[in-house]
Amino acid sequence: MPFVTDFAGLSIFVFFFGLDYIATVPPTVALVADRFGRLNVGAVFGWVFFSHQVGAALAAYLGGVARDSLGDYTAAFLAAGALAILAAFMASSLKRDPPPIGAEGVRA
Repeated sequence: MPFVTDFAGLSIFVFFFGLDYIATVPPTVALVADRFGRLNVGAVFGWVFFSHQVGAALAAYLGGVARDSLGDYTAAFLAAGALAILAAFMASSLKRDPPPIGAEGVRA
């Protein structure tokens, strides 16, 4: 985003961001169901969604603080990109062993 200077660039960013945003919810629900069981998916995904909203609120607020302090959003966008790269490295280091299967055939 800090390098987008015209409407065409913004349109391309919006298109790909929209595809990315829509593509994350169904796999997240499936991962929650696999890890915490189908009976708990509503409550656990509710907490995942809540945490996401708190993070989004903090990011919006801190982006505004950065804009007021520094005069533009460049630092906020670059910090968000750096945090995304850090999160990708952290996620790639997770173990991928499946959880044990309970007696009912549902992952515990």
